[in-house]
Amino acid sequence: MVHREWAERMAAAGVFIVVDIGKTLSKVTLWTRAGQMVDRKVRPNSACEKDGVRCLDADGIGDWLRAALRDWAGHPVEAIVPVAHGAGFAALGGNGGGDALVFAPLDYEQAIPAEVMAAYRAERDPFAITGSPALPEGLNLGAQVYWMTQRHPEAMADATLLPWAQYWAWFLTGRAVSEVTSLGCHTDLWSPAEARFSPMARRLGWADRFAPVVLASDVVGTLRPDLAAETGLPPGAQVLAGLHDSNAALLAARGLAEIADAEATILSTGTWFVSMRLAREAVPITDLPEGRDTLVNVDVLGRPVPSARFMGGREIETIIQLDTRRIDIRPDQPKLMDEVPALLRRRTMMMPTLAPGFGPFPAGDARWVNAPVEWQGTWYARRAAVCLYAALVADTALDLIGSKDRLLIEGRFAEAEVFVRALAALRPKTEVFVANAHNNVSFGALRLIDPGLKADGALRRVEPLAGDLDSYRARWRDAAMSIPA
Repeated sequence: MVHREWAERMAAAGVFIVVDIGKTLSKVTLWTRAGQMVDRKVRPNSACEKDGVRCLDADGIGDWLRAALRDWAGHPVEAIVPVAHGAGFAALGGNGGGDALVFAPLDYEQAIPAEVMAAYRAERDPFAITGSPALPEGLNLGAQVYWMTQRHPEAMADATLLPWAQYWAWFLTGRAVSEVTSLGCHTDLWSPAEARFSPMARRLGWADRFAPVVLASDVVGTLRPDLAAETGLPPGAQVLAGLHDSNAALLAARGLAEIADAEATILSTGTWFVSMRLAREAVPITDLPEGRDTLVNVDVLGRPVPSARFMGGREIETIIQLDTRRIDIRPDQPKLMDEVPALLRRRTMMMPTLAPGFGPFPAGDARWVNAPVEWQGTWYARRAAVCLYAALVADTALDLIGSKDRLLIEGRFAEAEVFVRALAALRPKTEVFVANAHNNVSFGALRLIDPGLKADGALRRVEPLAGDLDSYRARWRDAAMSIPA
């Protein structure tokens, strides 16, 4: 519950809520108009299976969200902004005016049958049109739509489709819309250069099935009367369309004086490490290597953003096999740093890829070189080594999109000193900064309400890691580049 003093201050000023539905965690935060976070609630997203396939836990998240909002009953909430990952969609009955989902939204890690995927790949538009590479499983949203059209033909024929972020806007208001950052993130459904649905989406009739496209900052409506009554929130609270989570981090960065309109790249870290370049000049889609998990995202104004990604948080989790917070919590940082000199001296390194099919080395077969266990290394050494691995992969991904001048690392792994300092050492011509590790996505969402909102505090310039990182990287890249494409 919110402290009484804060409650009194908020009553005079009004507050905002951000609903952030990630792949691993769902989060809801309460903010003042001035951009100060007052309260935060978090829910791990549970595994869900319906009709024999993995699905997103829309019901469980919805129940949790109602309960979380009830805790803020009586607060003067003026606006709510939904944010979510970009690899999910919802199908609503009754042309968007229905009471419920017609089937559970698909989890993008659900394998799609090989014959279905082969048929879908034959339908896809070229990378040069969509900026969307062919990705495994359901990471191309178009592949999900294609499969669900076969699994649920009658429901899909009449359903209104909307991206996962905008599902939560519908959940809150009852009005269905779509939005460009969610449609333009490796979905195969959007043509960034034309600022409209892709030729495939139009040809297959999906463009007509998606809810009307609005701006992320557009007000969809006010809280549904039943939800306002249940939660105790003001019935006049406005709900914005919302946006894709990585684009929210990008929007937060644009509010920083060091970034603003400068040439810069934002590296957002979580389950996914997503690099998004704010280029001073247009970067042709054809300049990006399609087979190495580069892509074009689309910002809130519809502008193309050269991007690269890998599943960094999942890869770290694979190696640690423990609570991954032990990578970034402050008390452990000195012990992790102490292990680095020996790792560099012994050339201990992890080779890509720990998440097959993703990242700049999607065909890589992960293996240790001079594994820590072979020389009486501690578990701190193993964790420090995977931080060096993440820095090497991130450095490669940044090169692929031509990143230069400034780099802002945000998200939870911005507090992993070995990772951020190694990356600064690997990129000596780049000014590397870190930002608040937990709230930049939510803060970026707030800037849809108030574009002039400025973050509290200054960015911290990262001190490069000491040691011979150049030869360490050269040896790692020589081995990594021998991996077949």
